[in-house]
Amino acid sequence: MASNSMVLFLLFISFSVLSVTSFEFQVGDTNGWVVPPSNDSKIYNDWASENRFQVGDTIHFKYKKDSVMEVTESDYKKCNSTHPNFFSNTGDTLFKLDRSGPFYFISGASGHCSRGQKMIVKVMSDEDSQSGGGGRSSGSCRGGGYALRRNSCAACLFVHVLVGVSRCSVLDSHC
Repeated sequence: MASNSMVLFLLFISFSVLSVTSFEFQVGDTNGWVVPPSNDSKIYNDWASENRFQVGDTIHFKYKKDSVMEVTESDYKKCNSTHPNFFSNTGDTLFKLDRSGPFYFISGASGHCSRGQKMIVKVMSDEDSQSGGGGRSSGSCRGGGYALRRNSCAACLFVHVLVGVSRCSVLDSHC
């Protein structure tokens, strides 16, 4: 019995180490990065607030005849596109979230930002992600003392199926 527990423990550790550590988020889901409908100017901030971003994640912007800019908070509030920290107009832009804190994105196309094509992405710090961040859980297994981070989806499933933990939930949509 003790050797079975040791084998299960080693498998559990292996799954944890091999699990995915970052995610790619598609901005705007299937619609992509477009000017939102006039009655839904908060669509991108609503989308961003429904996701948990961590350092190392990537956000993917898909668009046509437009651009994406990462700007300061002040430029975000004013829809000022004259001094971006980052600019792309390729139609298929990947932006790596390389630090914790807020990132401010706007469209560089004339009038698009003022019509709601802008977004704030809040990247959790390591402390936020380890403590649960006060928001929705990033993924955990309860019962038997297991608590797993978002990037341990395979380990959570392993614990649930093989060890018999009664409740295992991973609320991140990427698992």
